[in-house]
Amino acid sequence: MKYNFDEVLSRCGSDSIKWDEAPFGEVLPMWIADMDFKSAPAILNALQKRVDHGIFGYTEIPDAFYDAIISWWKRRYDFNLDKEWLIPVSGVIPALSAAIQSLSKKGDHVLVQSPVYNHFYSSIENNGRIAVDNNLLYHNGKYSIDFEDLAQKAADPKAKILIISNPHNPVGRVWTKEELQHVGNICLEHNVVIISDEIHADLVFEGHIHIPFASLGEKYSLNSVTLSSPTKSFNFAGLQVGYFFTQNEQFRKAIQSSFKLMGVELLNLFGITALIAAYEESEQWLDALKEYLHENYLFLTQFINSNLPQIKVTPLEATYLVWLDCTALGKTADELSHQLLEEQKLWINSGTMYGAAGEGFLRINIATPKVLLQTGLEKLLKGLS
Repeated sequence: MKYNFDEVLSRCGSDSIKWDEAPFGEVLPMWIADMDFKSAPAILNALQKRVDHGIFGYTEIPDAFYDAIISWWKRRYDFNLDKEWLIPVSGVIPALSAAIQSLSKKGDHVLVQSPVYNHFYSSIENNGRIAVDNNLLYHNGKYSIDFEDLAQKAADPKAKILIISNPHNPVGRVWTKEELQHVGNICLEHNVVIISDEIHADLVFEGHIHIPFASLGEKYSLNSVTLSSPTKSFNFAGLQVGYFFTQNEQFRKAIQSSFKLMGVELLNLFGITALIAAYEESEQWLDALKEYLHENYLFLTQFINSNLPQIKVTPLEATYLVWLDCTALGKTADELSHQLLEEQKLWINSGTMYGAAGEGFLRINIATPKVLLQTGLEKLLKGLS
């Protein structure tokens, strides 16, 4: 393999949230969504070149930043992104918060499809809005959207926004064109704006295709805001860079105004450098990474099927976050996660972090060298047998 994803690198003592915030002692962390791999060589080289320059003053955003994003979405998703739709931001979560502020008022309802990324809830609640669950349907080990429930809740005059996770974190679904259109039609009928978090778009596995929500057609594009970043795919979340885009000029200006009020219009210069190198020079690395992640998923699935058949592995269509159905064990998700942490020093996420619909589930991060994944699975086996 051209890239060595098997290399084990110590992250302890690097001020890593994942590795250095363990509640006690030495813990194997397989929780927060960052990877235990070095970023792509082209990104490291570009950052080193920028460091060697030695001056790190205020930095404007070059045309190459926009060109790299536009070219990426065209190459990877056959989506024509207009430069004027595109706004650089310091990350997806700040953009989500600004969008909620700009497109709704305090007390309004924001719909989410639980179990879903926990920061959706905190962003809604921190802005004085009310999170309303449109729980996903779970049947025969697979998730789907409850369109009837969505239509009912979108019809409430207080409902102003639906946040979708596309692809979905933590259940690993890649939504189809038909599913997205159905969601879009419901929201258009009831004047509910869609915020589409597409940060995991680059991590879709073979056999599935990421459909940008804005690519569905103009009426959908004008009723939506898309959030994205290369930080998940290329493992440089600490550089804090991202972007949002929307064809709707009114939405765009309103969200920009929120950023201006917060005084956070400038980007980290290293984030700019890394984004350009990721999208322009690191495509082969990403494709190799996805092969490695899928092998890890297959290894995990075989291990659990052979050793812990009472646990069901949810099919992983995208992301490196595997959703484990542990309901047959008869314990709460919190009990299971605490037991694994205290007895086996294995840190994985309780499903209830992602809403009440996550009860009985655990989320495990498999973006780590195989030897660490195997160690983590052996701890899981000891803890849950």
